[in-house]
Amino acid sequence: MKPSIPKGTRDFTPAEMARRNYIFDTIRSVFRLYGFAPIETPAMENLSTLMGKYGEEGDKLLFKILNSGDFLRGVDRTLIDNPEGQWGKLTGQLCEKGLRYDLTVPFARFVVMHRNDLQMPFKRYQIQPVWRADRPQKGRYREFYQCDADIVGSDSLLNEVELIQLIDEVFARLGINIAIKLNNRKVLAGIATLIGFPDKMIDITVAIDKLDKIGLDAVKAELTERGLTPEAVAALEPILAIGGSIDQRLEALADLLKDVEEGARGVEELRTIVNGVTDLGLRAELDLDVSLARGLNYYTGAIIEVKAKDVAIGSITGGGRYDNLTGVFGMPGLSGVGISFGADRIYDVLNQLDLYPSELLTGAKVLFLNMGAAEAAASMAMMKQLRAEGIAAEIYPDAAKMKKQMGYADAKSIPFVAIVGESELAANKMTLKNMLTGEQQLVSVDQAAALLK
Repeated sequence: MKPSIPKGTRDFTPAEMARRNYIFDTIRSVFRLYGFAPIETPAMENLSTLMGKYGEEGDKLLFKILNSGDFLRGVDRTLIDNPEGQWGKLTGQLCEKGLRYDLTVPFARFVVMHRNDLQMPFKRYQIQPVWRADRPQKGRYREFYQCDADIVGSDSLLNEVELIQLIDEVFARLGINIAIKLNNRKVLAGIATLIGFPDKMIDITVAIDKLDKIGLDAVKAELTERGLTPEAVAALEPILAIGGSIDQRLEALADLLKDVEEGARGVEELRTIVNGVTDLGLRAELDLDVSLARGLNYYTGAIIEVKAKDVAIGSITGGGRYDNLTGVFGMPGLSGVGISFGADRIYDVLNQLDLYPSELLTGAKVLFLNMGAAEAAASMAMMKQLRAEGIAAEIYPDAAKMKKQMGYADAKSIPFVAIVGESELAANKMTLKNMLTGEQQLVSVDQAAALLK
């Protein structure tokens, strides 16, 4: 059998894992800096938890898990014999669980289940894989990691300002040049009301969210297919084309939506967030994008999306405000806001731009050559002392030819080699060789520790 893995998934070599862990460690360190605490949730959730939270298109991308044992027991046989048009019902009877689509909905479920143990407002971060039955393509995978930070139990827009500052800090540390795009679902709802189709708000947002991908003409065609009149589509077009600085666009939106209460409130929320971020200073580019919708039905306020400026790839971070996500789990009225870093896309960006620190590719700092049984035993004792000093060290396990052992050090980019031969053994010392310069010197373990540090 030829070994393979499912499409949309990947293996990672030790060098690749070093790079991925660099991303995770960088993001985790900033999460902690901003006062977020870690949690984890199961890979699979009950389908009742997941369904209906991501919109119609999101529901289609859920990986559903076939029930264990006799999964046909209790299934309506007429659905099996004639499944056309009834796939949803059939799936519902065959599958009770699914792989999580994101970390936000499981987090909402977590908050409700553990509400008596949590101090509100609750700030959590979570770094775990998620799964989507999407069509694999560049920058889009079926299994990928998300790195989420959320704040629940507070309506304050200071939280949005904090999260944008957090995004700015993460990408500054990673060296990625980014643009942070903002919008507000209340603004989108106001626009839907303004053009006469408040009941089509979801259809409108799903369509215009594709503007960057499929272009204006295709978006207009989709809006028509979704039931909007030609007049409504024509009224929407100049709104999507509003230009100028952020302040100018906010003024234009405020003027347009001044008589639409929800839309006007959304504009003021955006203004508060923009002013808060601007006052604190931002290294990233900040932009207002009226077409930004992010497709997820649970967003109710600010929407955030981050794009890499130097690499053609999709969103690398996104998030927003959700006012009642926990309501479907029996805990209404709990507001939250969160962001999610797409670690796999960030990984691809860093690879393309070659932004990793060079020392990431190094495992051990020093390799002890194996010169025989007695020498190896002495080397093991020396390694124990070096490791106690926090210096990564390893020994070649076999007493092979020196050329082979040195080649191993080269292949693994180990910067130093330690040689304990007969003379070194007698002196209780090692010959430490710098693999880059070729310089070598006879040193004690303490001297070696000082040099290696």
